[in-house]
Amino acid sequence: MSDLQCAARVFVARHGEAVYESELLSDAGGWLSPSGRDQARALGERLAPERISRVWTSDMARAVQTGEIVAAALGTDVVVRKGLREFGVGDAAGTTGDPDPFAETFAAWLDGDLAARIPGGESGEDVVERYTAVLDEIADAHRGESVLVVSHGGVMCMALSAVARNLALTHSRDLPMPNCGVVALEGDADGWVARSWADRPVS
Repeated sequence: MSDLQCAARVFVARHGEAVYESELLSDAGGWLSPSGRDQARALGERLAPERISRVWTSDMARAVQTGEIVAAALGTDVVVRKGLREFGVGDAAGTTGDPDPFAETFAAWLDGDLAARIPGGESGEDVVERYTAVLDEIADAHRGESVLVVSHGGVMCMALSAVARNLALTHSRDLPMPNCGVVALEGDADGWVARSWADRPVS
């Protein structure tokens, strides 16, 4: 991140409720349910006072659709970045996900072992690196502005806990991220600080 004169305020939201083409695990697909569209509209109303200058989203359809609904409500545009997507399912693609094939690796990440890797997929280090690169790009592009990022629950819980210097990696362990839940961040030359997590203030 380049030297910032003013902090960028970044609101990172999980996408709205989604439905999927298949019950089998995949890195693709998913679109907003009617409830998810309502959640996205409510998110736009909630963020209206923040004067959001741009919406950035993951390239997954459920995130893009959420971002487009919010952007339309706020009168701004949407930028898509692959680096904001959910962590990949790896070798679990095509399985039912029962039992949870990611539980062991995700627990290791929250315990600080970012070298742990989803079989056939990403390590925690991989996820944090590509997610941080996009957040830093956003901060450099929006000095002194407020922006919305639409992303995904798993990657938010792990990567944002790793990025914010005032959070422990274990921060999200008992704080699941609801659909359209928001983490408020500020980014400047000293790095990232979390101000709230799913409506809970962060000191």
